[in-house]
Amino acid sequence: MTDTTAARPSEDLQRLDVTHVEGDVYAVDVRGHRLRVDQPLGAGGTDTAPTPTELFAASLATCVAFYAGRYLLRHGLPRAGLGVRAEFAMAAGPPARVGAVRVVVTPPPELPEERRAGLLAVASHCTVHNTLRQPPETTVELEHSAHGRRTDESAPGRAPTRP
Repeated sequence: MTDTTAARPSEDLQRLDVTHVEGDVYAVDVRGHRLRVDQPLGAGGTDTAPTPTELFAASLATCVAFYAGRYLLRHGLPRAGLGVRAEFAMAAGPPARVGAVRVVVTPPPELPEERRAGLLAVASHCTVHNTLRQPPETTVELEHSAHGRRTDESAPGRAPTRP
């Protein structure tokens, strides 16, 4: 049986690049935009930017906000006053990961009572939330050569065996 939810053909792949800046600071370049990540002072960073984990939670919260905003727009309702808050906690044991996320949507004050359930349903099915509920196949590979080519032995989650 073929999995129809697998990744699209390579011409549809999205790409972003991460490069080291200094210390624990990294730059992320995506579609002509640049953002940075860092670590808090207590974790050895310089606290000049959010952590990758904070961006993970921010990704979920902003996706929920976008879907909620589009719902309001489709129904001719104002988006002024729409807010989304994300709270997260790290898991108690290994592996290091987020153990829980809570996303709270604050609807605009003018949202009619009969639209609240619809807003929540749409916001709960944003792309990032759907991805968390049905995780994608994820691999981490190590480039083998200075020319950026993988060897045939590069396996997901494992370094190539050739020197």
